[in-house]
Amino acid sequence: MATVKEIYAYLDQKAPFSLQSEFDNAGFLVGREETEVTGILVALDITEEVVAEASDRGAQLIVAHHPVIFYPLKSITGGTVAERRVLSLIKHGIAAICAHTNLDKAAGGVNDALAHAVGLCSIKQLCSEGTDQSGEPYGIGRVGMLEAPCPLEDYIHRVKKALGADGVRYCSGGAPVYRVAVGSGACGSMLPHAAALGCDTFVTADVKYDVFLDAGAMGMNLIDAGHYPTENVVCPVIIEWLQEGFPDLKVMLSDRHEDMVKYR
Repeated sequence: MATVKEIYAYLDQKAPFSLQSEFDNAGFLVGREETEVTGILVALDITEEVVAEASDRGAQLIVAHHPVIFYPLKSITGGTVAERRVLSLIKHGIAAICAHTNLDKAAGGVNDALAHAVGLCSIKQLCSEGTDQSGEPYGIGRVGMLEAPCPLEDYIHRVKKALGADGVRYCSGGAPVYRVAVGSGACGSMLPHAAALGCDTFVTADVKYDVFLDAGAMGMNLIDAGHYPTENVVCPVIIEWLQEGFPDLKVMLSDRHEDMVKYR
């Protein structure tokens, strides 16, 4: 039987928490490290519903992407959403490990999962920040190629299907899709990096209006596929890692957490 401490140490090897951005709060955030674990629930976010699901399904640990504690908490009285989530974890005796920007940057993490999902091959770093202790390059975003150029409209349908997105926002740069950059979550500011590497298309999320304007002026296709769809692709990766490292544990994907953004 594994402990929370052992599971954290294993994830630290896969996506070192030291790689997280300065603003981030990834890591072991709630619980006791000596807690013995027989079941793990994996979700993009830790909500009160996800905590209840973990309790119902017999999980002692939730591994999530977004930190359940991001901004400092001056009290934990249930007065805010963040406080209620922490109280719920404590009430049910469930620990929380959150791998955020470290998982965005790490080899095999969120951005590699996104690049593979949208059909890219020959994948490279979009913005390299260095190499980790294993000598693997790390950084936000990836760049790759499609097997053959395709019309933007066709590629949009492919992205929606691959990511399970109900809809996308996009602008056309007037070129077919062939060399593509991806940035999971809110990476609109990386558009110039994608352009500098000769990309004709950038797939990301949470794009501001002025970035769409810039993309059109630069002759680039820009696809905003949503924050949840561009990051939820990593949950099966986390499950695969955990099952590989702890084959005796029950590792489950949340079936209650879903994208809060809806389209008509």
